[in-house]
Amino acid sequence: MAYMKPMSLSPSEVDRLSALGAFLVDQQRARVIVPPQRPGDGHWFGGGNLVEGPDGAHYLCGRYRNAGDSRTGLGVGERGLELALFRSADGCRTFEKILSFPKSALAVGDHAVVSIEGSALQFTPTGVRLFVSTEKAGIGYPSGLEEYHKPGTGVWTIDLLEAPDVAGLSSAPMRTILVGDEPEVLHVKDPFLYPAAGEVRLGFCTHPFTWASSNSALALETSAGVFAPHYHVVPRGAAWDVAITRVTSVVAVPRHGVFADRDLSLVFYDGGECMRRLDEHGKAARRPRGYSCEELGGLAVITGGDFDSFTRLSRVRPAFVSPWGSGCSRYVNVCWGPDWVFVTWQQGQPDGSQPLVLNEVPVDEVEAILHG
Repeated sequence: MAYMKPMSLSPSEVDRLSALGAFLVDQQRARVIVPPQRPGDGHWFGGGNLVEGPDGAHYLCGRYRNAGDSRTGLGVGERGLELALFRSADGCRTFEKILSFPKSALAVGDHAVVSIEGSALQFTPTGVRLFVSTEKAGIGYPSGLEEYHKPGTGVWTIDLLEAPDVAGLSSAPMRTILVGDEPEVLHVKDPFLYPAAGEVRLGFCTHPFTWASSNSALALETSAGVFAPHYHVVPRGAAWDVAITRVTSVVAVPRHGVFADRDLSLVFYDGGECMRRLDEHGKAARRPRGYSCEELGGLAVITGGDFDSFTRLSRVRPAFVSPWGSGCSRYVNVCWGPDWVFVTWQQGQPDGSQPLVLNEVPVDEVEAILHG
């Protein structure tokens, strides 16, 4: 997979797709479905996905995070402390926690978990899978770069749990499926799933050993169950998202209206201008800048499910900004049903926290936007 030429879209097509994205990620219509354990900066729940199970109920995964900064190390704060699964039997009106994984339950061998990050739940014909990313201790930095490994920090990897049913995940063995093997992509995390070309593909986020940026990658599963990574599949942003482009969800655009003959998918991603918060000029136009743990939302489009046509719709400014707090709006996930579309994301609040919020949209209203 190589860098590509952006696709050609007319101004009216850009406007229509952007309107659809704004309709799905409506900051004012969204409601809180899972609050963080505490209020305040550094506390949130999210980073997972919502899927419909074979029993017709909806299942949600994500992680609770309490304050603590992985960039500074030294074991500061509790950080990502619990992976949780919820179930809704009433069409996503209410959710009940059904499974909980503390850090100790996600250790692999001698590698204790320092922090839990993104996850993704997938139902298959034979059962259920749970992809989870964690920061693990006991994994060293590459030779010659050891001095960059801050005390108290680990390396991010992605593991997989498989079971016949959701309850079985609590005792399922863990298998590490993705480990960064080069300095430029040392840390891998935040898995997400999307269908393309008759298969389900695994996307994820990468960081270099310096934690200077955040980028997107894909992994294709072989018949032997091995996940082969493909890095650098999304070009770096040039403006508001120059430091961070982390894809979190890919959803097919319904073939209606002007898109009846187009095989397009919307791509939701988290973006930021920097990894650490920067001071603004006192007389400059004030704006949310987006930075690590406080990313803003971006929107792109691809064709045929392939990232070689990745085209930004949010070129010079973010598409989704919370009206509260830092403006954080990240980890968008879209669950498309026959009658309703359920969209979840972490949304910045006035107290600095990031609860998981949900917006529910009737499918017929989506089609109306595409028809104009």
